[in-house]
Amino acid sequence: MTHQTKVAIVGASGYSGEELVRLLLQHPHAELAAVTSRQHAGKELGQVFRKFANHPRSQGLRFSEPKPELLAKAAEVVFLALPHGVAAEFAAPLIGLGCQVIDLSADFRLKSAAVYKEFYGQDHPAPELLERAVYGLPEAHRDEIEEASLIASPGCYPTSILLPVLPLLKAGLVKSGGIIADSLSGVSGAGRKVELDYLFGECHESARAYGIPKHRHLSEIEEQLSLAAGEPVVVQFTPHLIPIHRGILTTLYLEPARPAGQGKEMAALGEEIEGCFQAAYGAEPFVRLLDGKTLPDTKSVAGSNVIEIAWRLDGRTGRLIVLSAIDNITKGASGQAVQSMNILRGFPETAGLC
Repeated sequence: MTHQTKVAIVGASGYSGEELVRLLLQHPHAELAAVTSRQHAGKELGQVFRKFANHPRSQGLRFSEPKPELLAKAAEVVFLALPHGVAAEFAAPLIGLGCQVIDLSADFRLKSAAVYKEFYGQDHPAPELLERAVYGLPEAHRDEIEEASLIASPGCYPTSILLPVLPLLKAGLVKSGGIIADSLSGVSGAGRKVELDYLFGECHESARAYGIPKHRHLSEIEEQLSLAAGEPVVVQFTPHLIPIHRGILTTLYLEPARPAGQGKEMAALGEEIEGCFQAAYGAEPFVRLLDGKTLPDTKSVAGSNVIEIAWRLDGRTGRLIVLSAIDNITKGASGQAVQSMNILRGFPETAGLC
């Protein structure tokens, strides 16, 4: 039997933490050795999440208080499923104790402590680690992830925006200015918390925009796109809350680097765009490029680590419309974090994922 990597989840009682539990209990190369929650410390995993009560690999597993020195003894890889500002308090001591850390919060997604303060309204708790962190978007940073000790797993909205846009920017097929992103997200994106805006009676049969004009995720979206473009990129981003539990549908409006034209000109540009996506993602296990009349939808990716991408050239407006769909809890959070762990530990990238 091959060696199994021992893993721990700090903050295992939230939506992302619960999804990590689900994925890691079924992972062929990982042993879930510790789960923490101050609220549920001392309780068995199956008491808190009854759906795992009869899982053979959950037996005897209890929630504990999050203590870095104990976690380092129990696990080689530690996932931090904590709010921003809190995760950084655990990352530094865990790395110092020899753990590899995969952080699902926003604490290490940016390279600038000043930008972090601008968007998150507080000083960064561990600025000395920002340069060390690798942005954990596997399809874009696979080589860096392989060598990382601290992985900053991307946000859900950024994942749905970056994966469709990055290859187009790198290939020079779209302009870096005038990018518009509209995203629709399920309620689980707000996390497991009791707030008036996210109660069933407030969300059911209702759709609304929020976080405009400067949602926090804009910081990492613009930073990653700017790196790809080689120049500053500013994005117009409008997120919306819709009455589903999980999933994100994003529509992007982009301006081609040269006019789309009509007839042969449009056909030639379309071939270049298709070729760009195929070159970037044709062999990627978790990117589904749609053709024909099929468009992305959240139901088709629910519970999976897959992103669906489709595009259309609009000859009337001259714009390129690109659409994507992900499960915000899986590809947008926990599944992507496990994908990064697989790369980091040398496992098949698809291990434990679908």
